Amino acid sequence: MEHGVLMQFQELGAVAALALAAVGSALGTGAAGMAAVGAWKKCFAQSKAAPFILTVFVGAPLSQTIYGMIVMNYIVTAIAKGSYLWGAGILGGIAMGMSAWMQGKAGAAAADAMAETGKGFGNYLIVLGIIETVALFVMVFIMMGAGKVVG
Repeated sequence: MEHGVLMQFQELGAVAALALAAVGSALGTGAAGMAAVGAWKKCFAQSKAAPFILTVFVGAPLSQTIYGMIVMNYIVTAIAKGSYLWGAGILGGIAMGMSAWMQGKAGAAAADAMAETGKGFGNYLIVLGIIETVALFVMVFIMMGAGKVVG
C-alpha cells in the first residue's frame, strides 16, 4: 500500500519545481505590469511619451519559469532512476518563485522611476540581474546535486 502512494506522488518534486517557479513569475510580472501601466498613465496624463522600454521590467520575472522547467527535467531524469527529489523540487521551486516575485517588485519600482525621470535604465537592469542570480544559483546547485544522485 505504501509503495502505491509513493508511486502516485513520484512526480511531485518535478511538478513543484515548475509550478512554484511559475507562480513567482506570475506574481512578479503582475506586480511589474501594474506599475508599468500606472507609469504609462502618468505619462499620458502629463502629455509625455510613454516609454515602451518598461516592458523589459515587466518581462524580467518570466525567466524563472524556464529555470523551473530545467530543474523539472533534471528531476524527471532522477525519477527514471528511482530518486524523487521532492525536497529539491519544492524548496527549489519556492526559491526560484520568490526570486521572480521580488524581481517583479523591483521591476515595479524601476518602471515608476524610469517613467518619471527617463534615466537609470542600466542601473535598474543591474538590480534585476542581481535578483535573477538567486534563481540561477538555485537551478545550478540543484542540477549539481541531482547530478550526484542521478549519476
